[in-house]
Amino acid sequence: MDTTFDFDHPPDPRGQWSLKWDRYGGRDVIPLWVADMDFRCAPAVLEMLRQRVAHGVFGYVEPGPELLDAILARLEAQHGWAPRREWFVWLPGLVSGLNVACRAVGEPGDAVATAVPVYPPFLSAPGHSGRDLVRVPLRQEGARWRFDPADLEAALTPRTRLLLLCNPHNPVGRVWRREELAAIAAVCERHDVVICSDEVHCGLVLEPGVAHVPLATLSPEIARRSISLMAASKTFNLPSLGAAFAIVPDATLRARVKQVMAGIVHRPGGLGLWATLAAYRDGEPWRHALLEYLRANRDHVLARLNALPGLHAGPVEATYLAWIDCRGAGLEQPARFFEDAGVGLYEGTDFGAPGFARLNFATQRALLDEALDRVAGALAGRAR
Repeated sequence: MDTTFDFDHPPDPRGQWSLKWDRYGGRDVIPLWVADMDFRCAPAVLEMLRQRVAHGVFGYVEPGPELLDAILARLEAQHGWAPRREWFVWLPGLVSGLNVACRAVGEPGDAVATAVPVYPPFLSAPGHSGRDLVRVPLRQEGARWRFDPADLEAALTPRTRLLLLCNPHNPVGRVWRREELAAIAAVCERHDVVICSDEVHCGLVLEPGVAHVPLATLSPEIARRSISLMAASKTFNLPSLGAAFAIVPDATLRARVKQVMAGIVHRPGGLGLWATLAAYRDGEPWRHALLEYLRANRDHVLARLNALPGLHAGPVEATYLAWIDCRGAGLEQPARFFEDAGVGLYEGTDFGAPGFARLNFATQRALLDEALDRVAGALAGRAR
């Protein structure tokens, strides 16, 4: 690993308005719940932000051509994708994008499908726009999760207009392969369903030999029924800077997206856009070092969790999130149980999966070990 990047000694987050750390107040709880990292972001990003702050003017901004140049270069180099510049729609965040997509496709009273378990805003966004939610259960086959296109086809209703797809998937950690995406997309083509693909974790593929495939690269026909959501926020730990983008190839769909945003969804902030430029243009050495550290954390966490009675955590191909099946331990509300033991996890019920919990392993290894010791101690005490 590149030792110029220190992931073992992150800055102290306490007293910094941290949602993740301040949730538990003065309690002795190690927070491993919300999906941000404890690590200081890439030096290239910090230097860019220093320059912008030193400039001292924070007026309204529009993304400059060099930002699109950096994004397009990254998409071409990593995914072989060359979207057109006019396809981009700027957003303040990915959750905004999910809600915009629900409003842009169909009408109130129509339905939106998504595969569960899934990141909670996928489950709440349809209702915010007067759409019905259609849940398609992912299949758990051994340690591996699968999105069965037959299940999607059976779940669709005549009024289903949109599929919210998570790829790479949060929380199960799958990177959907090209053939899996093609089978899902074929169902959507048959039923004239638009696909909004949240690809915010595409820079965090941990499994060697596995590659992220942007949905819109499957074919021109699929691209025309797609809204792809992306940002530097997860990969480079920039969520509070509020900058993201949608790529919408179809002109009519893109116009509808912009129409439902008008007067409601604000543009990204300037610091977020400048940080995105630095991350995509100059942040690759840091990202590669980060991935190496996260792979080691992942392997360590999964080995320890799977050695504990009643717990099972499946493979994590991407993200920095472990999805833990706690049903074998008889835990109906595992997050509450482990919080009482001093470890803050994300409750699986919020993802549509009672009996599960999500653990964020993007922190220093010493803190992870302390948290895992507490998890093991809590289970041992319960057994006694």
